[in-house]
Amino acid sequence: MKNLLRAGLSSVVIYLFAFSHLSAETFHPPVDSLLLSTADHTKFEELKKEFKNGPEVTEACLQCHTEAAKQVHRTKHWTWEVLMKDGKMLGKQHVVNNFCISVESNEPRCTSCHIGYGWKDRTFDFTSEKNVDCLVCHDGTGTYKKFPSGAGHPPYEDKVFGGKTPFKKVDLSYVAQHVANPDRHNCGICHFEGGGGDAVKHGDLDNSLLDPTETLDVHMASGENELNMTCTDCHKTEGHQVPGSRYEPTARDVHGFDYPLPDDYPTTCASCHGVDPHQNYKKLNDHVDKVACQTCHIPAIAKERPTKVWWDWSKAGKLDEEGRPLVKKDSTGHLVYLGKKGLFKWAKDIEPEYRWFNGEMNYVTFLTEINDSGVVAINHPDGEPRDTLSRIWPFKVHRGKQPYDPQLKRFVKPKLFGPKGSGAYWSDFDWDTSIAGGMEYAGLEYSGTYDFVETEMYWPISHMVSPKEEALSCVECHSRGGRLEKLAGFYLPGRDANGFVEILGLLVIVSSLVGVSIHGFMRFVSNKRRVQDGEV
Repeated sequence: MKNLLRAGLSSVVIYLFAFSHLSAETFHPPVDSLLLSTADHTKFEELKKEFKNGPEVTEACLQCHTEAAKQVHRTKHWTWEVLMKDGKMLGKQHVVNNFCISVESNEPRCTSCHIGYGWKDRTFDFTSEKNVDCLVCHDGTGTYKKFPSGAGHPPYEDKVFGGKTPFKKVDLSYVAQHVANPDRHNCGICHFEGGGGDAVKHGDLDNSLLDPTETLDVHMASGENELNMTCTDCHKTEGHQVPGSRYEPTARDVHGFDYPLPDDYPTTCASCHGVDPHQNYKKLNDHVDKVACQTCHIPAIAKERPTKVWWDWSKAGKLDEEGRPLVKKDSTGHLVYLGKKGLFKWAKDIEPEYRWFNGEMNYVTFLTEINDSGVVAINHPDGEPRDTLSRIWPFKVHRGKQPYDPQLKRFVKPKLFGPKGSGAYWSDFDWDTSIAGGMEYAGLEYSGTYDFVETEMYWPISHMVSPKEEALSCVECHSRGGRLEKLAGFYLPGRDANGFVEILGLLVIVSSLVGVSIHGFMRFVSNKRRVQDGEV
């Protein structure tokens, strides 16, 4: 029944998108609860007990869902590893970033967004089925939340984080009896708050998408008669595998509609809209092979909430008169300086930056020798105009300064999180000790000297899609000083000038005007003579 319902809804949406002149209908119309699930979890005796911790809940779940943990163990959400085509091992566990830099040696803090329990150090058992956290994705109550430094565990008693933020004890039995398919709340609790808070990291993902207007995101708009799509409507999960990883994006989907036969890339725009998406202005379809849909249909990011665009770790370390990390906020309440983390800049309702992108993202690792004479790109999109798979894509580019080893020319992994005296920077504020500790923990070489280098990191944009009426107009790109002004390597009418072509065009115009004028004059003279000769 579930599959029939899903197939029916998918057909409705594909029809709506294919014939976009029709009015949209909500993607999740109210249905009888019996259509949503064959099981009422409040009736399960196994779930009515008093659970002491999360793993006990998982053991109860696995009594019926016997293969679920095995499926989860195969996912990127569990391993935090992605093996790339070039042999590099990436994923959150290994990648360099210019937010909190690295997971290693900081696990208890970073793994508050892991779908497991107890990843506090390298002894974590990745083969344990009871360590899988079912509730973080399947909580249907909105009351389940992990403790920020709990190594993936929720609070089992009332606690306070950072001396001021209260966390109520989670009622595990209540949550276990009210599980549901993942909603935008479940995904958003990590993906909207990546990088340490709401709207920090992505630019196109933040908590404003929990209840967005049509202008904010036309797909997720939750008002009356709006589509009201959730994350899993595009990120269609099979065996707990969630497609649409930023490590392996699809820059150009040449398959098109995933109907009647799907491909392996359900998150692309073409999966629902096809490869000729414009019904009323077919000339726009000529752009599809070179311009990503997102480029025109996401004219701005961070539409309602500012996103972080600059993080300067070199400024960290200032303490107030009482020896506590200095805190400064702007007039909107956003942190612009924190003694633990350094200097921040935020921006709201900003234009993305544009690059050619063929789906291959090149990453620097902690073993890469970097060129520190200028800005270091931690990652950069691959692509160029003559590549048939490359299209012009929008990106958020996060910039900042972070520590590195100027002798070995490599990025370093500082130990940031830990109690006072552990060498953690957020407690002891000593960069050399922090870096030495982090690098020793990771088994990486450190020369004993450190400095800071400016970096930039690219984040492809696919969310916060505007209604078609608010998409970019032609002149915003086809003009001098337009959005694509800095994108080189190809000729863009309206932006670029070629002396020979412009002179030739001017000659054609002038010749045409002269020809028309002569023709008109000759016709006038000829007609006048015919009148004088009495022929007319």
